[in-house]
Amino acid sequence: MEHFDLLLGLFVLLAYVLDLVFGDPAKLPHPIVYFGKAIAYLEKKLNKGKGRFFKGMLSSTILIGATFLSFYLLMDFSMSTSKIPYLLLSALFFFYGLANKTLIREGLAVFNVLEQQGLEAGRKQLSRIVGRDTTDLTEQQIKKAALETMAENLSDGVVAPVFWFALLGIPGMMAYKMINTLDSMIAYKNERYNLYGRAAAYIDDFANFIPARLTAFLMALVALSYQAMIFIFKYGRKHSSPNAGYPEAALAGILDVRFGGPSIYSGVIVDKPYIGINERELIGDDVYKTARINHAVCFISVCLAILINYIF
Repeated sequence: MEHFDLLLGLFVLLAYVLDLVFGDPAKLPHPIVYFGKAIAYLEKKLNKGKGRFFKGMLSSTILIGATFLSFYLLMDFSMSTSKIPYLLLSALFFFYGLANKTLIREGLAVFNVLEQQGLEAGRKQLSRIVGRDTTDLTEQQIKKAALETMAENLSDGVVAPVFWFALLGIPGMMAYKMINTLDSMIAYKNERYNLYGRAAAYIDDFANFIPARLTAFLMALVALSYQAMIFIFKYGRKHSSPNAGYPEAALAGILDVRFGGPSIYSGVIVDKPYIGINERELIGDDVYKTARINHAVCFISVCLAILINYIF
């Protein structure tokens, strides 16, 4: 059994390296695409009439449960046939579940496009990775939004899926990806989704509670930043989200910058609390430092997951 656990660790490490090299495969079928189609189908059928909150709660529960069960049965069947298919499927879906390279690539692209092609192109590039309105953002606001997203999504796209893999294997990792996709598609506080997507938002808050805080502490650890630790405790809980503020606070402390402030979502001004006090000009080195932190946190998270799987 120890030999098999070691092999599984090596295959997971291979999946990490593949993500490091390729990122999300644009031309290959991706589970998240099918998750999104299933969410959209049920939303179209159920998000109308009375009882929208309960319909949303039911659809979210069914989708998450079905995802976990499907992958549990798939992995269990592969193990019953041969260990090799199980190892290959573990590597494949771990690769699909990890979003480290893509997150870093998109964050760097915002800074590069902004510098090389100007303000309007930078706004358009940023709109690929954020939900806020980017139409009237200044250069400083674009850079700040990109860095905030890199910090927040380090939890959502890297540490959280790896955390759930460590606890529940590939079924747990894929169930988390369904939770996160639900949150990104229907958990909005607007007329269409306020009731239907509320349960999905609550589930996402629960699923990310520990990973968000773990992300923040790992960021402070790899950066050897005492100020980041102070910011985590001082500003983490002040964010409107119960989780997003922690990694953002850690990065603000590491870079000694101020995040937060008013943003526009779906035409509505959302006044986010400020994180930090130093309103300095952001520079290119800030995004490269953030990228190095993201890489380090991802590597440590994967190694910890492999170690936990080997021990337990």
